[in-house]
This record gives sequence, structure tokens and C-alpha cells, in this order.
Amino acid sequence: MIKTPTRRISLEEFLQLPETKPVSEYIDGEIIQKPMPQGKHSRLQLQLPNAINHVTEPKKTALAFPELRCTFGGRSTVPDVAVFAWNRIPVDEKGNIANVFNTYPDWTIEILSPEQSTTKVTKNILHCLNHGTSLGWLIDPEEHCVLVYPPHQQIIYLENEQDILPVPDLVSDLNLTLGQLFGWLKL
Repeated sequence: MIKTPTRRISLEEFLQLPETKPVSEYIDGEIIQKPMPQGKHSRLQLQLPNAINHVTEPKKTALAFPELRCTFGGRSTVPDVAVFAWNRIPVDEKGNIANVFNTYPDWTIEILSPEQSTTKVTKNILHCLNHGTSLGWLIDPEEHCVLVYPPHQQIIYLENEQDILPVPDLVSDLNLTLGQLFGWLKL
């Protein structure tokens, strides 16, 4: 994450600013720009929501959204993948998916970019967990490992291809191994 030098502003002021590319997040009064996704990150960010939605959308149990701004708990962050239980997806007056999500995701997934700080990404995952998120993943494409963050439990480190990735109950039909996840990176 790249910190943009600026004066401290309120969350409300931040939300009035135009979106940036790559996106910026509002954390502790500061604007922090996320790094531009690269090849491995981009591929995983495409495949994960597709795999999740393939399992959950027909049953209307959950939906996965890539790069969705989530504003809650005094922060406005953009997880690489945010998964929401179907009944928690904000809708507009016409019954369509809302553009603004002023709530926490049920499952947050971050994909580490080479220039990102693991600590800063972990802080975002912990913020989600502290506000109601039921599970967090931190995927490291370079190390071929995943850190799983269950709420109020020890972090789980997975590095073996046969390891089955833990998922929240709302996505219990998703059976994905570490080998399958990182297999998406092979041509």
C-alpha cells in the first residue's frame, strides 16, 4: 500500500473524493493507495469470485465481489474479494444490488502484491474480523501459502498443495485445495 501524503480528513470527506486508480482506502484518518494489481494477483482475483459464485449464486447463499469498497467501523477499505451472505447484500429501492456497501463483508480475502506490507493488509483483515466478518484469508502468490484468520482463534498457515482451505459456513460447499488455488496461476 502506498501512503498518499495529505492532511488528515474525515471519512465523510474521503467518501466525497473521486475514485482513484488504483483504488485508495481510508484508514485511521489517512488515505492509502493500494498498489496496482499484477499478473498473479489479477488472475487469483478473477478466479476466486468465479469459483465462489459458481457454488453460492444458484443457491442464493452468498455472492463474491472483486474490489468492492466496504465502509464500516470508521474505515473505508477495498478487499481484493469481499463475500457477502445473500441476505446481507445491500439493495437499492428497485431491489437491485446497491452501489454503496456500508457494512463489513462476511468473508474478506486479500491477495498480497509484491510491494504490499503484510502487516498493513493483516490490519485490514483484523479490522473486518473485529466488526463481524467470519473469516479472512491472506493469499501470498509468491510464497504459495495462505494465512487463514478465523475470529478469536489462532491464525492457520497453509502451504501444502493438498491442504483444504477453510471457508465460512455460508460457502460450505466450496472445496478448494491450495494446489487448486495456485494451479490457476499455471498456463
